[in-house]
Amino acid sequence: MSWQGLSPRRRMLFAVVAVVIVALGAVVVARLWPASPTAVAPDRPGTVLLVPGFGGDRTSLEPLADRIRQDGRRAEVLTLPGDGTGDLLQQVSVLDDAVDDALSGGSSSVDIVGYSAGGVVARLWVANDHGADKVKRVITLGSPLHGTQLAAAGGALAPGACPTACQQLAPGSPVLAPVAGAAGLPWVSIWTEDDQTVTPPDSARLPGAVNVPLQQVCPGARVSHEQLPTDPRVIGLVVEGLAGDAPTGCPGAGAR
Repeated sequence: MSWQGLSPRRRMLFAVVAVVIVALGAVVVARLWPASPTAVAPDRPGTVLLVPGFGGDRTSLEPLADRIRQDGRRAEVLTLPGDGTGDLLQQVSVLDDAVDDALSGGSSSVDIVGYSAGGVVARLWVANDHGADKVKRVITLGSPLHGTQLAAAGGALAPGACPTACQQLAPGSPVLAPVAGAAGLPWVSIWTEDDQTVTPPDSARLPGAVNVPLQQVCPGARVSHEQLPTDPRVIGLVVEGLAGDAPTGCPGAGAR
């Protein structure tokens, strides 16, 4: 069609129609041709929940939580019922609620770090509450996953001084006995051969996990059970584990 024979008004009308058609075409192309994946923002780092040990002391885990936060992740130290000395299964419920809250709050994933009996709580949660379907990975520190003889001795010699969680942490207790291995989860279990609270120390060994005696990667390290969550080398191993890396050396080897 020749534009020469059209009135100025008709020329303007056709020009507007042409612009509209071009704009609509651009919208259609944008919808049919998705943006390059490189333009999509990556997922936010997931939440890390830290579970205290027997007695529920949260302060010992704060240095580790602070280090995790330096990597841009949310790290929360849980408050356990009964100061961490009550029924381990009630503590499991607290962990389950915390995981659900993190996921419903928009966290892209959840990792768990359990210290001492807190690792037993994590193990029971994975076994009893479909935790393997909710959590990305688990790291345990000096956890008596098969019980500790210290708890058995306490229950036998001074029953009144051995509260519920203490009794449940005795080897072969009804709470521990049915629980198996790592349930196919990425799981790192770290412990110290100097442990005099979890006896024997390799009660922390879990089938299917990456089992790391501290002295295996940091020869000569002298770290007690109580020092595990604050020792720079252990903190380094935890950070590596949260990144999905297997230990290849002794982090912070110069620290003593």
